[in-house]
Amino acid sequence: MAEFTMELSDEQKEVRDWLHGFAADVIRPAAAEWDEREETPWPVIQEAAKVGIYSLDFYAQQYFDPTGLGIPMAMEELFWGDAGIALSIVGTGLAAVGVLANGTDEQIGTWIPQMYGAVNDVKVAAFCSSEPDAGSDVASMRTRAVYDEATDEWVIDGTKTWATNGGIANVHVVVAVVDPELGSKGHASFIVPPGTPGLSQGQKFKKHGIRASHTAEVVLDGVRVPGSCLLGGKEKLDERLARARERARKGGERVKNAAMATFEASRPAVAAMAVGTARAAYEVALDYARTREQFGRPIIDNQGVAFQLADMRTSIDAARLLTWRASWMAVNGKPFTAAEGSMSKLFASETAKKVTAQAVQILGGNGYTREYPVERMHRDSAIYTIFEGTSEIQRLVIARTLSGMPIR
Repeated sequence: MAEFTMELSDEQKEVRDWLHGFAADVIRPAAAEWDEREETPWPVIQEAAKVGIYSLDFYAQQYFDPTGLGIPMAMEELFWGDAGIALSIVGTGLAAVGVLANGTDEQIGTWIPQMYGAVNDVKVAAFCSSEPDAGSDVASMRTRAVYDEATDEWVIDGTKTWATNGGIANVHVVVAVVDPELGSKGHASFIVPPGTPGLSQGQKFKKHGIRASHTAEVVLDGVRVPGSCLLGGKEKLDERLARARERARKGGERVKNAAMATFEASRPAVAAMAVGTARAAYEVALDYARTREQFGRPIIDNQGVAFQLADMRTSIDAARLLTWRASWMAVNGKPFTAAEGSMSKLFASETAKKVTAQAVQILGGNGYTREYPVERMHRDSAIYTIFEGTSEIQRLVIARTLSGMPIR
């Protein structure tokens, strides 16, 4: 087990500085353009692939960092550059985590490389869980997957929404209901290979923030996938469903579903994204406060501004520490007995919203214009309290974990 430390190793520092350089030199200069265009920044993803950031090898190295700090460190630096572009670069990772969390070794080896493509032919992947009537309420999911024993295929029908890279992805990972009577416990995840008939892109959303990241509906109309595309395999699914039915009959313990396993694994990473955006806004505000003069002196000389900056930095550092703790616990197999993953996501996402709003306030009228990046950062920050579990859901998870009660 890796010993917990506050000090990054020399190798980790090198990676951090490398990522920071890419974020500063490649991502930031392109941020405003792609935010305005509201399109996937393929040229930036291509550059990330050329230098090795957008690759399976890079994310595997960070994912298996024994300290647990590889992924959060990478997320913070990339999202410090720009949240929309960074999400386009790392969005494939959520689908990859879905396969890692639920798939067999063979499925992991087969599908994750196809999610990224090659340096000269980059691809993206999409994780499809939310539905028009089932966001936080995963038990209301309607997308169905029915097993056709005669052909050893699963037939999937339904509509997914809010899917990052939805419809433009090479590989889609789709969560569907296989046993409606079990509610959220009757879900399973499926790989939908590239070019599969019946899968199409629905509405593409025009968003408040993270506009360089493609978000759309995914429509599944009689989509047929081989039995081998059921993540984990049918034998494992049948065993899990049998246990769930028995526990339901006895009124026993809750069973995690496929989507929740993915979200639990990714929450500290989302927290790190929020930390990166908050840090970026704080740095702009700090620099502005040092150079902007009113009444013959820099505005940072005023306690009203200086104290805000002190609170901003304190909250950012606290959010990072909660994120690092959860990431260290996850990689070392420590159970989240107090919902530490949700804690990190809750605090970091709320911090990002607050800090970016404070940055806009410190810049005053300038902060409200697109001439300064804090306006975009403030819009981008809103997503952190919404996607992969709203702040209300995080509080619910924490409260249930602490109390052991089925709080509603």
